[in-house]
Amino acid sequence: MSSTATQSLRPLMDRLRRAWRTSPLPVFFGWWGNELRGLLPPRWRNWLRSGADWHLLQHTGGQWTLHRAGRGEVLVRWDDGAEASAIDADAGQAALNAVLRKIDREDLRLALLLPSAVVLRRTLSLPLAARDNLQQVVAFEMDRQTPFSVAQVYYAVRELTTPAAAGRFHAELVAVTRDTLDPLLLHLRGLGVSIDAVDLAAGNDRLGVNLLPSEQTPRHVRPRRRLNLALAAACVLLLALLLGQWLHNRQAVLAQMQAEVDDMRGEAQQVASLRQQLQDNVGAAGFLVQRKKNTVAMLSLLQDATTRLPDSAWLERFSVDNTGQIGMQGQSQQAAKLLDVLKDSTLITQASFQGSIQPDPTTGKERFYLTAQLHQPVASKAKPAVAASAGNGDTP
Repeated sequence: MSSTATQSLRPLMDRLRRAWRTSPLPVFFGWWGNELRGLLPPRWRNWLRSGADWHLLQHTGGQWTLHRAGRGEVLVRWDDGAEASAIDADAGQAALNAVLRKIDREDLRLALLLPSAVVLRRTLSLPLAARDNLQQVVAFEMDRQTPFSVAQVYYAVRELTTPAAAGRFHAELVAVTRDTLDPLLLHLRGLGVSIDAVDLAAGNDRLGVNLLPSEQTPRHVRPRRRLNLALAAACVLLLALLLGQWLHNRQAVLAQMQAEVDDMRGEAQQVASLRQQLQDNVGAAGFLVQRKKNTVAMLSLLQDATTRLPDSAWLERFSVDNTGQIGMQGQSQQAAKLLDVLKDSTLITQASFQGSIQPDPTTGKERFYLTAQLHQPVASKAKPAVAASAGNGDTP
């Protein structure tokens, strides 16, 4: 079932790989990574290099050689031809195992490089619609493009970057017969060597295809990847906790500042209330002082009226309202002369009789009701209450 799922997902993975390869991102990240690694010490560069450490195994004329990808130095060489002895084969296998043991098993990758003579390579011109199902399209075209059927070969297809006609692209078919590859794989399996890829030599490196079927490709357990994923998850978690703590601290500081602002606002309101209360009190005191200063004393008014009215007149009622209107009710022998008496008063003005003067038969005098207006002194321009309170109290 896993093989079926792999086959169904292969077109999608091929499409994603093709989109990645055709984008400018691989070139940019490769250049950027090389520039960054060039700034590090050599030991650090080895730690940060790519995880896959490819070693290339070749079989030519009965002789096996092993070298590292991209380097021409031969690490192991042994013969297994008809003329080679069992001792030589055992020595070569021991040397191979000794070299492989020095490489991290998680990073080690072995590729079997086939001679060009046993591999069929053919350039195909295909329509652009075939890109999404390149493996299946080539499988259908195998009988027409090669003298073999799909069941007789192991094959791989890679897309070429060479120019093609409009609506088409170039792809290269690389195939090897099963009769050629199976004995080599069986021999290596007997030596305890696990192959990760079958490819062709391209100088000191490999071409970049894999003729090994997916069901024969070994699965590598990568504990470091799991550890790296766990560390990455831990870093993300720590970053989230750090951001959460930073936000919490920020909110706590903001809450504290808000509380301080509220306290200061309350104090400021209290100060403003006290200032307003003080201003009101000072204003009220100033108003009363000014009112007292600008208001005629009742004793002075009574004294003035008593001095001016004749002895033959007496008052039964004397009233002064808030508007300064004076009311006098009483009796006098000659009530009409009272207006002349009050005419020169500096406190009582606009004197006039209210109603008619009537004689009183009991006393023989004239009963009257006189109204007048209290003469208020001119109010001097008051100083502001705050300025008055700020002064030293001296009279100018």
